Amino acid sequence: MQKKKLLILVTAVGLLGTSAAVGASGLVSKVTGVLHKEIAVSVDGTDTNLHPVYIDGKAYLPAREVAGAMGFNLNWNSKGKEIEIISKEEQAVEYARMLGVVVSVTPKDKEGEYRLELLGYGDQRWMILNVDKETELTDGDGKIFAAKDLKAGTRLMAEFGPVMAMSFPGQSQAHKIIVNGESLVKEDVVQSIENTADGWQVTFGEKKDGKIVPTLVLNAGKETSVMTGQGESVAFASLKAGDKVRAYYGPIMTKSIPPQSPLHMLVVLSETEQLAPAEIQEYRELAWKNVPESQVSHLTTKKDDASVSIIDSANAAIMTGTDAQKKRLEEIKAVNGKLIEVKYSTDQDALLGPLILAFDPETKQLMGFFIRK
Repeated sequence: MQKKKLLILVTAVGLLGTSAAVGASGLVSKVTGVLHKEIAVSVDGTDTNLHPVYIDGKAYLPAREVAGAMGFNLNWNSKGKEIEIISKEEQAVEYARMLGVVVSVTPKDKEGEYRLELLGYGDQRWMILNVDKETELTDGDGKIFAAKDLKAGTRLMAEFGPVMAMSFPGQSQAHKIIVNGESLVKEDVVQSIENTADGWQVTFGEKKDGKIVPTLVLNAGKETSVMTGQGESVAFASLKAGDKVRAYYGPIMTKSIPPQSPLHMLVVLSETEQLAPAEIQEYRELAWKNVPESQVSHLTTKKDDASVSIIDSANAAIMTGTDAQKKRLEEIKAVNGKLIEVKYSTDQDALLGPLILAFDPETKQLMGFFIRK
């Protein structure tokens, strides 16, 4: 970026006041001026608080204040005796970039605001981005794209920052998003994987009459990314039949049997990876809203640090607050269903134990609180 610079002699800097000391070099000389408060200064029709100092019939204004009023920033280089005036429009903001796919979209409290979980590559491989009315959101042709139409599988390029939370994954404000297309999403177990002359082929299937019948073949090329749910790279050669994966592919499909489609990204899911980070954060938000007011001052766990996990409902000792909660909890237990547990440590743990909330994973409604000691 080329900066506009204005070099001003020390004598000129001295004119910003009414007097200055005489320098031995002759570059600095004493001057006398008159401040005219009755003369107003405006910029593009907008009044300012500036008033000129007249010296030898010429009007002088303080450089820093003038620069600010005209949309510039001023820097003083004492070593080089140089004033640098930089156009604010020319001060480039260093945004990070990422090319990837949307894993999940979670609406936030304010209308039009969303929380995106992304996987991909670039300056980051796994990110949480906040999208709001300040985010420039378009499609590949430059047409405005509605934030509400973002969904899991949306392929995009994102600019974000310059501030980024040092969390895992990182979190930042989305400055600009360009939507490149939509992918189909399939979460399943790999039936077979083969390295062909054109790249890798990943096959999914289902059991019919005791035999595995291929139902979908995904073709991976050099542009296909393979990674874990945390953005860590995975080698195709390490994949094997039986691995659980989430595939982002298509939407173009052949009419062959089984159909074939290009594979954009393959996410390898571990056995313990049960909740996506965006889902974990969503339950943290829900739990925080349901913490009893009497307990808020006792919490020692921060809002975004609460432990979130999937548990069996069978032996969960939960105290419900309404008949509807009690009925729904009995329904979940009757089918050996799961619950979402959100746990906070408190300064009362030694006497009562932690504060634990339980949620229905289907409706995301609060089921109640675990009985404390």
